[in-house]
Amino acid sequence: MDAEEVTDTAPRAAGRTLFTQGWRDVAFLHWAVDPDVVAPLLPPGTRPDTTPDGRSWVGLVPFRMRRIGVLGSPGLPYVGSFLETNVRLYSVDGEGRRGVVFASLDADRLLPVLVARAAGLPYLWSRMRLTRDGDLLTYTSRRRWPGPRGAGGRIEVRVGPRLERPGPLERFLTGRWGLHQTSRGRTRYWPNEHPAWPLHRAELLTWDGDLLAAAGLPGVGGPPDSVLFSPGVDVRFGPRV
Repeated sequence: MDAEEVTDTAPRAAGRTLFTQGWRDVAFLHWAVDPDVVAPLLPPGTRPDTTPDGRSWVGLVPFRMRRIGVLGSPGLPYVGSFLETNVRLYSVDGEGRRGVVFASLDADRLLPVLVARAAGLPYLWSRMRLTRDGDLLTYTSRRRWPGPRGAGGRIEVRVGPRLERPGPLERFLTGRWGLHQTSRGRTRYWPNEHPAWPLHRAELLTWDGDLLAAAGLPGVGGPPDSVLFSPGVDVRFGPRV
């Protein structure tokens, strides 16, 4: 099996639509780590997904959530639109389904945070801001609840040229058509569908924060090994299996 086969994550059919989302102005910061670093944070029945060099990855991903819609309804313009920053890990289960595991998800709208926490997702309420000046984007966050209070940081990225043909690593880090989550003591897979990400190279100008440490990854830091940007995609989620 060559590197292309190992690192490519093929989309899967998500089934009937439970809800839809738009993900916009997405920055992808990634650090390569030893799989043993992330293995204790993954749900039972999954293991760290790795690139051919044997490394797994930790992602820090700030973006704009746009108009969440439920069961085919039009997206909600206020409650369903907010800023979010997630810390995510990369997983694969016994059936070969590749996905992400969220170590934390900070958002600046309280009601979606409460609803998502009731569904078992580790959402946290934060004060957040996104500004854009040409090709320069600045994301800031500061956690309100439940804690650790004040966790957050500042990310500045400058968007570069479009990647006409993203390579295996870029597809591995961004082409994730599912989520592994523990629900009522059982690990489940939550599929989604979306087009391939339109990706750009990006330059990280500032990363000053402690979201990785607050998510249980105190040893991960320094300059990231990969920085990418996408204007975004529209997504639909199917039922958990």
